[in-house]
Amino acid sequence: MSHVGVPRGTVRKRRTLALLTTGVLTIPVLAGCSSGDEEAPRGVAQDIAPTARQAVADGSTVNWAIDALPATFNAFQADADSATTRVTEALLPTLFPMDKAGQPRLNPDYLESAKVIEREPKQVVLYKLNQQAVWSDGREIGAPDFVAQWRALRGKDSAFWTARNSGYERIEKIERGADDLQVRVTFSKPYGDWRSLFSPLYPKEITGSPETFNDGARTTLKNTAGPFVLRGVSKADGTVTLARNPRWWGDKAKLDTLVFRAVAPKDRTKALTDGTVDVADVDPSTADRITLARRDRGGNGQPLTHGPGADVSPAAALYSYAVAHGSDEKAAEAEQAARAKNRKAVLAYAAEQKALRDFAVRKSLEPAYTQLALNGESGPLADDRVRRAVARALDREELARTVLGPLGLPAKPLGSHLALAGQPGYADGSGALGEQNEKEARALLADAGWTRGGALQQPKDTKAGSEAEKKGGKEGEDGADADTGEEKKTTGGAEKEENAEKKDAEKTDKDAEKADKDAERDEGKADKASRDEEDSAASRDEGLYIVGEDDKPAAHAPAATGTSAVPALAPARHAAFQSAALLRQAAAVLGEDGAVAAQDKQPGGAAGAYAPAGTPAPAPAAAKGQLGKDGKALTLRFVLPSGPGSQSLRTVGDKIAAMLEKIGIGTEITKVPDESYFKDHIASGVYDLALYSWPASAYPATDGRPIYAKPEPATDGSLLVEQNYTRVGTDHIDQLFDRAAGELDEKAARDLMKQADARIWAAAGSIPLYQRPQLVAVDKKLANVGAFGFAAPRYQDIGFKNRQAAGSSADRKK
Repeated sequence: MSHVGVPRGTVRKRRTLALLTTGVLTIPVLAGCSSGDEEAPRGVAQDIAPTARQAVADGSTVNWAIDALPATFNAFQADADSATTRVTEALLPTLFPMDKAGQPRLNPDYLESAKVIEREPKQVVLYKLNQQAVWSDGREIGAPDFVAQWRALRGKDSAFWTARNSGYERIEKIERGADDLQVRVTFSKPYGDWRSLFSPLYPKEITGSPETFNDGARTTLKNTAGPFVLRGVSKADGTVTLARNPRWWGDKAKLDTLVFRAVAPKDRTKALTDGTVDVADVDPSTADRITLARRDRGGNGQPLTHGPGADVSPAAALYSYAVAHGSDEKAAEAEQAARAKNRKAVLAYAAEQKALRDFAVRKSLEPAYTQLALNGESGPLADDRVRRAVARALDREELARTVLGPLGLPAKPLGSHLALAGQPGYADGSGALGEQNEKEARALLADAGWTRGGALQQPKDTKAGSEAEKKGGKEGEDGADADTGEEKKTTGGAEKEENAEKKDAEKTDKDAEKADKDAERDEGKADKASRDEEDSAASRDEGLYIVGEDDKPAAHAPAATGTSAVPALAPARHAAFQSAALLRQAAAVLGEDGAVAAQDKQPGGAAGAYAPAGTPAPAPAAAKGQLGKDGKALTLRFVLPSGPGSQSLRTVGDKIAAMLEKIGIGTEITKVPDESYFKDHIASGVYDLALYSWPASAYPATDGRPIYAKPEPATDGSLLVEQNYTRVGTDHIDQLFDRAAGELDEKAARDLMKQADARIWAAAGSIPLYQRPQLVAVDKKLANVGAFGFAAPRYQDIGFKNRQAAGSSADRKK
């Protein structure tokens, strides 16, 4: 499956660095992170068709789809990606892989034991290596490999191009133990996550010098120590081919060869049906097709009830036949061509469905979660009250059901930033923020100064306001800057209305009263809610919509006469004449009187519909329930990816926008290409709201810190955010991470992480929504492969059941 919404290079490991407002939070007591002391909920089991090795045949080849060829085979470089992880897991030592419960477990293929043997005066870890463990060139794995990797990753030599050094900088020295099979590691300060180190472990020939580290492992790995060796890479074919390692001392690999093949997510269905791949992460639509194909197996040749032409009614089919054989030759020719095209599509679809019968969908929950990120650097979200209001407006259970429910997976919202359900350290810390409550969300917004009439008010003092508002000159802040070109073009909402009000300050009393009548007419419509929802869906399909406002792009064009299409408040000299109208408008806004006088009613279409030139625009957003302050509507930029693999994110985004609309927050939804989503928007901070994912970790104190660390100002005035793309953090959170990283007692470290998680919830920069679904299409004859969940694959156990595997996958091409 495509990992849009997951930062590059962090699909399974997030110990990477990335380039790139705090204050004391007044929050409830945070020592108790969960709502109770109940046992941690179980995670969803992996689905891999587990089969004993003796029931798996020797030989054959498996083709496994990956998104693209690895950018590098060096997992410690910044451009390492999910393909890097997938390939290196089969080639290099991982000393403590994650098990089915998301815990690190000692790998007996490489280690006999590893433990802390001294705590005072300094922490010392002693590794005892498997005496059979050797590199593919025959050399023993030993202390020199550990030393070389430590020196490359400790961060003291900038000649090594490394993206991360977490933990390695705490090592003081590495020595040979009592013999060559013992490695003694002494730490300068305690490090509880020491098991995270030296995985993957590279041979000293790669990590021993900057030249080999930087370039030697980018395109090849000549020396490996896994069940497979690297046979070759073909850019032309888009393949990475692995073969059995003849020097492997563990359980012999069942497969002769394992081929990782680059297949874009949109091409996965075709690759499955033509026999190009045997294993592929797929999206829900492809998974549905496989399910239907297996259901239709016993159809006795009956036409499919799905696919091209399946929704044509008998009447439509009869009409098509009549036209195709009618007397109008031109119409008949066109209809016959259309019918032939449809028959061809039906036959092709049927052939694909027949091929898909050979596959099964194995599903679980991916070790990653999707969150709503709130950018707290500037704009309204710099105020923690607004962030908490956004969080309190969300029905996270509904969002989880939307994504996971149709797949038959548990649809429970995630309660932690630092662990997933089923992991030992999991506890629901969302109580530090509070449950969904629209009333309390509105109260938080009111306390922050956002009111239903605020968008119509003129600022009392342009120099007054919060610290965030004083940053109005920055690009991307809530559309407030006159120089923010993109916002000018994409926002048709409150800012334009405010400017129009100033320009039209000299408009006649008649125009102002007409605007008031329009506002009352809109408020009085009985079917307003359903109509607004339809308008919202249509506008979002166009790629941009301001939730809470019915404005369309055409509505903001000035009339031909040169007057503004947006009604304006009259200047002071007309105040007496307009007082009655303004009072009526205020009553409509505040809900004091829903009635609309007959003389105020005007003919016209639904609010927000396109209208002929010269038609007055609808009333300002604030008159329809959207909040504002000092003449500005409360509107947030919501950035979403536009690619075909991101449909579920867009669906969730639309639901979030509708939930925020209920409490008076508008959203501008902007859809951007997948390839620029992170680089140009998330990492650059050009967003207010965004959806993306983080992978799970067995080492939250190490892996979580750069994600939630307090941003630090750089010398050029920018923020150094590491991976904290929300720009929200506190000193207290950092201190809890630091204490947990140095805690050697696992229970004490978990307690500190629970406290940190509660503080992260309270800061409301990141709102976990749900654990991502994992759907894997697998040849149904394959064993020990599929949706692995937390666990790392055991590549040596993968193969075809019994003797059904005679021949390679090429023999099964259609």
